[in-house]
Amino acid sequence: MTRLVRTRGELAAARAVLVQELGAQASLGMVPTMGALHAGHVALIDAARASCAAVVTSIFVNPMQFHQAGDLARYPRQLQEDLALCEQRGVDLVWAPEVADIYPEGPAQVWVTAGELADQLEGPDRPGHFDGVLTVVTKLFAAVRPHRAFFGEKDYQQLMLIRRMVRDLGQEVQVVAVPTVREPDGLALSSRNVLLSPSERVSARWLSAALMAGQNAAGSAEAVLAAAGQVLEAAEGVDVDYLELRDAELGPAPETGPARLLVAARIGSIRLIDNVAVELGR
Repeated sequence: MTRLVRTRGELAAARAVLVQELGAQASLGMVPTMGALHAGHVALIDAARASCAAVVTSIFVNPMQFHQAGDLARYPRQLQEDLALCEQRGVDLVWAPEVADIYPEGPAQVWVTAGELADQLEGPDRPGHFDGVLTVVTKLFAAVRPHRAFFGEKDYQQLMLIRRMVRDLGQEVQVVAVPTVREPDGLALSSRNVLLSPSERVSARWLSAALMAGQNAAGSAEAVLAAAGQVLEAAEGVDVDYLELRDAELGPAPETGPARLLVAARIGSIRLIDNVAVELGR
């Protein structure tokens, strides 16, 4: 049965009970979320459940990572539905703290700085976003003390920055990547998808179509970008922010080997991101 805890004290007590029941050597998995859970989150929970003795899911809409106050206000919140899903997937603990529990003295004065990569790709459109993400993830890790934490590849830049933070700060947690979950037409699952109108939802599928075209082109970096770009040029209702090819850790694209093709675009007022793995030179 899933247990809901709200405060740090409740979390610490519930975690201690889990450790006592399972043994000190049992692995604890964590799935940090902002709620509005969907099949993409289910994939994270299932991956954690499959490899860990116990699973903690956090649900916290972090104000520090929103550049626009309007985005924070309209972010979907559905705690009861999220709890029911966690119950179905066998989550042991759901930690859903209030803002005051995470930031008891108000907005943080000391932040985790995300570094140079945070100024690229998503960075120009979302200044300070990744500093906010890394700061809250550090706080969540410190409170939950998981052995493994599970993040989706859909937010690939975030995934790479969290991995870098864990390495640079010596945090004792293994960051596990889980593949992107997609709708039948290819659209990557996102909490933002519910904000799309029916016509915008049709336009949104061009993003994954472009990525798949680039992935299938493979060969050279030029061929990958040309194939993806051709699809986006023909797309209606899609305002592209960027289409970029990078190496697997988001450095410059290699001539051969593993790479990542990333796209961001606005569909009406909604901004969506997506990415796929590409093997260059094959």
